[in-house]
Amino acid sequence: MDFSNQVAIVTGSSAGIGEAAAIGMAEGGAKLVINYSKNAEAADKVVAACEAAGGEAIAVSADVSEDANCKKLVEAAMDKWGRLDILVNNAGTTKFMNHDDLEGLDAADFEQIYALNLVGPYQMIKHARPHLAKADAPSVVNISSVAGVRGIGSSVAYVASKGALNSMTLALARSLGPENIRVNAVCPGFVGTDWFRNAFGDEVFEAISDAQRNTTPMGRAGSPDDVKGPILFFANRASAHVTGQLLTVDAGMLLGMPFKIG
Repeated sequence: MDFSNQVAIVTGSSAGIGEAAAIGMAEGGAKLVINYSKNAEAADKVVAACEAAGGEAIAVSADVSEDANCKKLVEAAMDKWGRLDILVNNAGTTKFMNHDDLEGLDAADFEQIYALNLVGPYQMIKHARPHLAKADAPSVVNISSVAGVRGIGSSVAYVASKGALNSMTLALARSLGPENIRVNAVCPGFVGTDWFRNAFGDEVFEAISDAQRNTTPMGRAGSPDDVKGPILFFANRASAHVTGQLLTVDAGMLLGMPFKIG
């Protein structure tokens, strides 16, 4: 997919879905800001992979839950390349907690999760807007979750943050459309990344993966590469007539299993 002469920021792109999307755009010739909050070594490896794929890239440390750091990321792209075409809001966080354990979350948990999952994307869009408006085919892609569509997920706070992100996607698609800025969201189901493996360990991770394969019509557990394609579609000029869409990428999980008689 052609991303030549386009500049993209991908938040949280030192691993997982963000990494896959960044490398995918680099394969099409994009110039990328690779964002990380803690692991500089991992970000540098993604930069190297983007360059090997045919693109250009720089790594920038920034916690995008903080407004000043969102501005820093946008300024990094402008200082390096003088333009901005694509923003992928991928950085996110959660706290794993059973939904019926109402004592397991407090206000601070909600504030922390909302700060990165919802306020961060809003702040990134705010700072990117004047530069995106000058691009010929600007695009914002928010990485949400089926959690925000179905009300399932790692915790009630996470579910609520992704539901809010979906609503914000629709609101900003409507309000920024007159400036030709498209805003869409990709809503993955379970994606087997180190995020889950590190949280639960190998045994539970494999059990979750098996459960996904057993409860999706396509019999699949997702990987970052499964989510990459939809992100690239929304980011690319090929979807210039598409905005305000929430695309579930879940091997049919939301559909439920086929009904069989006998």
